Amino acid sequence: MLFTLVLGGARSGKSAFAQAAAEARAAQTGGRLVMVATAQAFDSEMAERIARHRDDRGSAWTTVEAPLDLAGALDGLGADDVVVIDCLTLWLSNLMLDDRDVLTAAAQLVESVGRFEGALWLVSNEVGLGIVPDNALARRFRDEAGRLHQTLARAADAVTLVMAGLTLRLK
Repeated sequence: MLFTLVLGGARSGKSAFAQAAAEARAAQTGGRLVMVATAQAFDSEMAERIARHRDDRGSAWTTVEAPLDLAGALDGLGADDVVVIDCLTLWLSNLMLDDRDVLTAAAQLVESVGRFEGALWLVSNEVGLGIVPDNALARRFRDEAGRLHQTLARAADAVTLVMAGLTLRLK
């Protein structure tokens, strides 16, 4: 297993980094490229964004939609798969908006990651570098994201921070 957590801000280049790393790995191993996407299209702008991302990846990628059940999606993939999950903060938002138990879902994801035998990149927005949000929901989101990142960083083989398209290996 190869598990890398990729953190960065919006439009930092984290998804491009993870996809390029996965493509290089798949070229070496012959594994199937799988994008596990967490986004949901609640409006036309997001639908366009999702379509653009899918087009940008191209036909070499298989897309698995998993807005809520990341653990189940990962459990359904094989040891030869080269997987990018993008993005954990959208997944966290989905869980919170659907009134799901975030701690249970996060624990299930960590267990699933531990069982997964393929190569895996998890992409997430680092939201803890800014100001303290002005409302309880946003503060809860920031706190949940921070806890999730800490848990996954401990389990990861590597952690990479991406800012302005530049990478810094943290672990």
